Amino acid sequence: MRRLTIASITVLASAGLLASCATTAGNPEPRSPKAQAELDRWLTGKVAGQSQSCLPNYRAQDMVVIDENTILFRDGSNRVWRTDLRGPCNGLGRPGTALLTKQFGGTGMCSGEIAQVIDTAGGFTVGSCAMGEFVPYTGPTPRR
Repeated sequence: MRRLTIASITVLASAGLLASCATTAGNPEPRSPKAQAELDRWLTGKVAGQSQSCLPNYRAQDMVVIDENTILFRDGSNRVWRTDLRGPCNGLGRPGTALLTKQFGGTGMCSGEIAQVIDTAGGFTVGSCAMGEFVPYTGPTPRR
């Protein structure tokens, strides 16, 4: 009887943890004023295009972290790609962290792929999330 009670408590505790994860993933934290200002700075004057499931020609050095829920990827002087992550990527953007992704094939980074936030000093994972759809935002072509 004692083993059954411990197993029941474990199952209930696990179910409670899963339920709490499910409720927070659908309702991301409100964006901070600083993060909203940064997002506005990058997207003002640009028009959103059709979302795509994969980001073409992904380049890590062109990533801009807005907050733990949104990442932009620069693509030339007049386009950025926005992805809203599926659940917050805890620790993303903090000093001493990096985003680790694994790409398969030549398609680039795709929606649903898991990314990990790594502590660069210790080499351990501090958070993870899944990529969302990628939306291009294009501005006017710069004059020469």
